[in-house]
Amino acid sequence: MKPSIPKGTRDFGPNQVLKRNYIFDTIKSTYKLYGYQPIETPAMENLETLTGKYGDEGDKLIFKILNSGNFLSEFDTDEKLVDASKNINSLTKNISEKALRYDLTVPFARFVVQNQNDITFPFKRYQIQPVWRADRPQKGRYREFYQCDADVVGSNSLVNELELLQIIDEVFYKFGLPVTIKLNNRKVLLGIAKYIGHEDKLIDITVAIDKLDKMPIEKVIEELINKGIEDAAIEKLKPFMLFKGDNIEKLSFLKSALCSEEIAMKGIEELDFIINYFNAIALKKAVIEIDLSLARGLNYYTGSIIEVKANAGSLSVSVCGGGRYDDLTGIFGLKNVSGVGISFGADRIYDILEELQLFPKQLDTTQVLIIPMSNAQLQFALSTAQELRSNNIATEVYADEAKMKKQMSYANDKEIPFVIIIGDEEESTSLLSFKNMITGEQQKLNINEVLKQLLTFNK
Repeated sequence: MKPSIPKGTRDFGPNQVLKRNYIFDTIKSTYKLYGYQPIETPAMENLETLTGKYGDEGDKLIFKILNSGNFLSEFDTDEKLVDASKNINSLTKNISEKALRYDLTVPFARFVVQNQNDITFPFKRYQIQPVWRADRPQKGRYREFYQCDADVVGSNSLVNELELLQIIDEVFYKFGLPVTIKLNNRKVLLGIAKYIGHEDKLIDITVAIDKLDKMPIEKVIEELINKGIEDAAIEKLKPFMLFKGDNIEKLSFLKSALCSEEIAMKGIEELDFIINYFNAIALKKAVIEIDLSLARGLNYYTGSIIEVKANAGSLSVSVCGGGRYDDLTGIFGLKNVSGVGISFGADRIYDILEELQLFPKQLDTTQVLIIPMSNAQLQFALSTAQELRSNNIATEVYADEAKMKKQMSYANDKEIPFVIIIGDEEESTSLLSFKNMITGEQQKLNINEVLKQLLTFNK
């Protein structure tokens, strides 16, 4: 049998893992600067923990785990199995009680409720772990991928939104990637739904208009009609889908159009606060834009909605998203605990950085390869390696006897920037043959001179 892996998953070799770790470490270090603490949750959750939190479309993408043992034993005839399958919810409960986590936010809410007596509120956490979705694999979309989340729970302050937006700006500045941070507010969307007379169809409206950046408005309108929204309501909705202008103009339009909707005015006030704050400071890499069509399909958002698009590269995908959820913990029994969070899509960021060649040239890999000319120099080579490692220089010793060409090829294949060659002369004089594999220059240097060059190179 030819070995393979499931579609939508990937193996990662050393070079890829180093690049992925660069992404994780960059995000993690930024989170820590803002006082976030790390947690981890299990790969699987109880199915009832996850279902009903992501909308109908999201629930369809949850990977369910079959119960262990012979779960079909009670269906000892085809007729019984057919009868059971007529009630899919009942059948699912019989054969699957657990599921792979769909995101990190719902498990985090469950974590907060279970550990509420052991954490300090407001609680600021970050979490970098894989999630799974039964999606159709395609370029930039995987079934297994990492999320890099940060959330604050136990605080209503919009300062949390401001800090999260600053984190987004800081991270993409470090990556050298220009981005647009798109903003909207769920209260504004609820106000629009009330304004057109369809508060009862908020989810249908948001799911449809969220597709405006992926399909023509005619298709979106067709979807709205199919959801039972009449022509008159769609005509009232169109200006919100079609309005163009800068952030100030969009806020002015919203204030005028929705002045009679109290909930919408609250959302507009929150957007206004955020935009005014960022107008007063200079962001490093990001541009902030109010997007009236931005809805994000997750049911638990109640306030700010955030989505980040890269302004370079061929992949037109979201690289970060998030928002405020006022009572997500309430579904697990802890009421009135507001939260807000963001999630970086590490796999999509990787693809864009790779395409644009934005990864650092020298990642945390071997810096020096020591080549003893024979086993007679092995002890001296090992002691030299130990000296370099004690100064935090990643060092390998080529252990097998081989021709110089093969040893140099090994260094080139692994992109090791420096080689130290040790023969009888080098051992007797303690002057090492030090070769820069990038420039081809070779010098005779003592260990202190070698260290000076390596430490200078690493700055």
